[in-house]
Amino acid sequence: MTQAVIPLVDSHAHIFTRAMPLIANPRHAPKYDFTLQDYLAQLDNHGIRHGVIAAASPWGDYNDYTMQSVGATLDRLRGTVILHPGKTYDLAAMKKQGIVGVRLPYIGLAQLPDITTADYRKLLRDIADQDWHVHLHVEGRHIQALLPLLEKSGPKIVIDHLGRPAPDDRLSPGRERSAGFRAIVDSVRRGKSWIKVSCGYRIGEIAKEHFRGFLSELGPERLFWASDCPFVGHENEFPYAATIDWLAEQLPDAEQRRMIFGANALEFYFD
Repeated sequence: MTQAVIPLVDSHAHIFTRAMPLIANPRHAPKYDFTLQDYLAQLDNHGIRHGVIAAASPWGDYNDYTMQSVGATLDRLRGTVILHPGKTYDLAAMKKQGIVGVRLPYIGLAQLPDITTADYRKLLRDIADQDWHVHLHVEGRHIQALLPLLEKSGPKIVIDHLGRPAPDDRLSPGRERSAGFRAIVDSVRRGKSWIKVSCGYRIGEIAKEHFRGFLSELGPERLFWASDCPFVGHENEFPYAATIDWLAEQLPDAEQRRMIFGANALEFYFD
């Protein structure tokens, strides 16, 4: 599948350099660069026109490289940033540089932040006022508690990596055994949320089950394909093309492929 057949949009990738300042005790500390030029080369090699740069937790709210890179390639890229509640940022300036959302990097935290505080409510309202989305990255077991609070706060919600289901989050015929799955379905049906179909290589076989469940219950309209390139922590284990093949094998329907691989993301991120 190439750009000539389907307008592929990679809705989630990371770029970084070793010169970027890491936070204390990061989840990952890459000892290599994956630059804007490296990523654009990957897109070119696979016939992909557009991509979305996702902020990554190891660098906290150091968003400079993402903003500079996206701002220089507005014809091809959009990006998200990490912002801390209680700090002042120029969101309007970020928006001009192609920033379209704020990532909430809660994965792996011993304790989730309280997003009902005044500082968080202010941040989330500011995000909504820019017509941005919050990009939620957290284990599936936390999603049921977080989604109602995020919905009340105002911004659109993009749920990362199929909601990060755990290996035992099997879906029964009535799909009652995974509270995270049920909460995501309900939020999408209320018009609040979208889902990234990504990270199958990290999640394992349960990813296929949850993807098929989302597609069955919701249809293709709120699903985005993403590569998660350069596969931080799993480098050299998965060729980029495998992330396309993983999803294509599960989507025999041409119209569903067109929507999930690109059309949905073009409308959401670039219109």
